[in-house]
Amino acid sequence: MLSLKDSWRRLASNGLIIAALDFLLLALAVYLGYAVRLGIVIPEYIADWLTIMCIMPLVCVIVFALFGQYRTIWQHAGTEDYNKFLWLYIVAILAFLLINSLFKLAVFPRTSFAISFFAGLFLCGGLRFSWLMAKSIHARSNSQRLRALIFGAGEAGAFLARDLMRSGSELRPAGFIDDDVSKIGRYVSGLRVMGSSSELREIVRTQKIDVVLIAIPSANGSKIREIYNTLSSLNVQVRILPSLRELAGGTVSVSRLRRVKLEDLLGREPIRINLDQSMNYIQGKRVLITGAGGSIGSEIVRQVLSNNPAEIYALGHGEQSIYLLMEKVKADIPVYPVIADVADDTAIHDLFSRYQPQVIFHAAAHKHVPLMETCPREAMRVNDLGTRTIAHYAGESGAERMVMISTDKAVNPSSVMGATKRLAEKILEREQRTYPETKFMAVRFGNVLGSRGSVIPKFEEQIANGGPVTVTHPDMKRYFMLIPEAVSLVIQAGALGHGGELFVLDMGEPVVIREMAELLIKLCGYEPYKDIDIVYSGIRPGEKLYEELFYDENAVHGTLHPKIYVSNIKAGENTPNPELDTLLTQALSNPDEALSILKALVPEYQQI
Repeated sequence: MLSLKDSWRRLASNGLIIAALDFLLLALAVYLGYAVRLGIVIPEYIADWLTIMCIMPLVCVIVFALFGQYRTIWQHAGTEDYNKFLWLYIVAILAFLLINSLFKLAVFPRTSFAISFFAGLFLCGGLRFSWLMAKSIHARSNSQRLRALIFGAGEAGAFLARDLMRSGSELRPAGFIDDDVSKIGRYVSGLRVMGSSSELREIVRTQKIDVVLIAIPSANGSKIREIYNTLSSLNVQVRILPSLRELAGGTVSVSRLRRVKLEDLLGREPIRINLDQSMNYIQGKRVLITGAGGSIGSEIVRQVLSNNPAEIYALGHGEQSIYLLMEKVKADIPVYPVIADVADDTAIHDLFSRYQPQVIFHAAAHKHVPLMETCPREAMRVNDLGTRTIAHYAGESGAERMVMISTDKAVNPSSVMGATKRLAEKILEREQRTYPETKFMAVRFGNVLGSRGSVIPKFEEQIANGGPVTVTHPDMKRYFMLIPEAVSLVIQAGALGHGGELFVLDMGEPVVIREMAELLIKLCGYEPYKDIDIVYSGIRPGEKLYEELFYDENAVHGTLHPKIYVSNIKAGENTPNPELDTLLTQALSNPDEALSILKALVPEYQQI
């Protein structure tokens, strides 16, 4: 047997039944119009009354049907649905008056018409609103729902509160928290703004709050971290609306809520790039992106697509990663997959000869520090020979510019990976002198949250397996940034560069890896050192406790972008070794000599 709620929902979803109810309610409205105006219907008006009581409801139902009123799911209706009903009702009544005037069907006294008009609006509107009210009453009576406190009484919070109240979800909004003192004590979407963030803990305790919802899409990492730390010792869940960037093109609703992620707590103020400036050099151009199947490369593809290039060539060595990228890419702009090795001279020569790319983003590289310690030849082959090959053909074919992804590990490198990326920077500087018409530039990153091979997925897997979480050293620090943030820097660097520059992002303060592990354990609902232990495995070959960003800070200058700094690629270094090509070829031909040749080419490399 269906419950009352299920019966009501099924009734609401049946357009024919709603149409029949509309007809009967409008007929009742006509009767009320005559009865209130004339008393119990006078015999001389019975014919007019019966005619109007049939024609007016029929015209209204036809208009409603033609414009989709009976396809609306009224238990999920919003303001726009009720506005549409109002306008359609007015249109239907005007259509009835026109028909009655043209064909002189019946006498309809003006007072009776006015009473019937408002009675019909009230009855049919009430019918539609009743489904929303029934759902809300049912939801409020559900004792299993969790009491939710919404942090942020702005537009996003108000939308979220209304959606919670009418959605019947597991969450029942109890009120708001907001730091705007003018809002405290007032009501938003029918809920009271209970206090400011300084009172958050006390309100959570006294109001028996189960879940705190952060509804501030513009909040930066420090604000989210402040809220999270305030609640960390309380037994409450914390959920968050995505950032403005994630919400772009979407709507604020219960379905957009998610649990707080590490990126939310570590993220800084989002980098804002000059899109117009970026589009000037990408718009209408043929763009080559190497390493397009990787974390950074695939995000470059996404952001470049938004800048309207003529076409994109997505180059990757692994067919699976390029296949997955192509499955995700949905755009009118052509994106052509290219399976090739960046160090394959024949393949790269053919690519440039065939397609003549004008803008190149070079993200292909080996980046895993401990693995590259055991494979110096392979690191040099991809990171250095690959860079030389791409840069050589970019210059030879007359490409406009090439932006290479580098790393903070290239500064006073202690690892093979860092040394090969420093050598790649030197190669880029040499190609700039060889091909001055092409603008070559490099961008240094810190670690990227969520990228393949990064520390976060490893920690998450260890936590899922019950621990322990392994950290190399209690004082290990690293710079971190988000993938979209890193790619924004790449896009902007391409616009700012005139050739021969090295760009670095102001990455804020470095993060202690141990503290990151503790935070991630808490986010997963466990207590560090009690539920999940943290153990120290020792610094791995090639790793440093701290990373650096520049060789010579005195050679660093600001740019038009307040969070991007620039120096010359060769700052702090002599001209690249004139025998670079010969030595590189020798290293690739004799793997046993690769490491010693790398040290000769990068004298600042100090192996740990």
